[in-house]
Amino acid sequence: MTAEPSERSRWELAAESTVVQLRWFGIVMGYILVQTRTGLRDPWAVRAFLALGAGYAALDLAFWRMGEVILKGWPRFVSLMESVFIALLCYHDTGLDSPFRWYFLLSLICCSIRNRAEVAWWTLAFHGVSLGTLSWILGNSGRPESSLLLTLTIMTWVTWASSSLAGSLRAAGEEFAELNAELAQAREDLEQRVAERTDALRASQARVIQQEKMAAFGLLAAGIAHEVGNPLTALSSLIQMLKRRGPDPYTAEKLDLAGRQLHRIERTIRELVDFSRPASRVVTRVRVGEVVDEALGIAKYYHRTKQRSIMTEIPADLPPVLVVRDYLTQVVLNLVLNAIDATEEQGAIRVAAVREGGWLVLSIDDDGRGIAPADRCRLFQPFFTTKPHGTGLGLFVCRQILEDFAGTLSYRSELGQGSTFFVRLPLEPSTTAEWRPDDEAPRRDAALLAAMAGGDDSR
Repeated sequence: MTAEPSERSRWELAAESTVVQLRWFGIVMGYILVQTRTGLRDPWAVRAFLALGAGYAALDLAFWRMGEVILKGWPRFVSLMESVFIALLCYHDTGLDSPFRWYFLLSLICCSIRNRAEVAWWTLAFHGVSLGTLSWILGNSGRPESSLLLTLTIMTWVTWASSSLAGSLRAAGEEFAELNAELAQAREDLEQRVAERTDALRASQARVIQQEKMAAFGLLAAGIAHEVGNPLTALSSLIQMLKRRGPDPYTAEKLDLAGRQLHRIERTIRELVDFSRPASRVVTRVRVGEVVDEALGIAKYYHRTKQRSIMTEIPADLPPVLVVRDYLTQVVLNLVLNAIDATEEQGAIRVAAVREGGWLVLSIDDDGRGIAPADRCRLFQPFFTTKPHGTGLGLFVCRQILEDFAGTLSYRSELGQGSTFFVRLPLEPSTTAEWRPDDEAPRRDAALLAAMAGGDDSR
């Protein structure tokens, strides 16, 4: 791939286009002058020099078509060569009266267009010496010195005018190029800001969707607890009444067994009612061991949990962290459900916590299938999921929650050997940013319903 030419190169190529056209104009006019005039000192020599000039013009044209400038690094040599060339044309034509003397003006214009003003003035000096030398060789042939002076004056004026005009055009082009570059940079900045705002809007939308889903789960859980709780209370009362009548030992044993099972169901319903209440948004110091116990107490209702072995290694002396308790419970629950889904039957899951300097690091490790390399770059993106019925918001929301408390969520995974997710939270509150809770808070009942439904994450 070729690099984009610089603004200087663009100017040189544009100027070279004009110079090439002026050169060919001079060559064509030269042949016309030779063919239509008489009294030339040596017409064949003039034609030969014009042919030489045509060859140089053709070479100049070829370089321009290739995007280059012929003899770019030798502008003074080109000016000197043109001075000698024009003087020889005039000498073999009719001397100082030759119309080819106006080629000096043409050369000055070409030089001013192509080069800086300094080179143009050097070219004027070369042309002046060339014209003076020609006048000395020809002995001035009776021409008044004022005529030579007038020619030099016109050449000086043309040099100044063409250099000033070319300089103004060059400066305007450079200024335009700078403005164009600033405009391009502003466009890139605008596109970047639009992309950032779009990502932020999408992230906010994802969190709102998750929160609305959790709120709906909360209402559903509360309704189920209410509808199931009343019949269970009636059944429990009936069993107590039957026990008071002194049934036979077999019936008493069965009634006692039924009572214990009803008590177990009632305990589950009480937990469901507790989890269905709106989540607290109060930032408090929380012990991570209590959060892990609470999350595992919810996860036990997930139908796949019973086929897995879950171990915890949470030291009792770990210092608390400053978070919203229910939010951290949601994070731990999501990661535990992910680990359960990632493992096969009889799989092992380990939840551990340690203190590393000023951080508390909670790890959830599983011996499951691991994360495919192709999925790792999108793992924390909203709506990305590998589950048939997942929404792809679990890991995304977890990371957003942890970032609200200056925490991080990272992972390590080996395909076929399992994954480990790391929750890092500062042991002291962040002093660089003030945490602001969302208007819509997640609910703990959503965590329970998510566990019962099979989780909601991105893996």
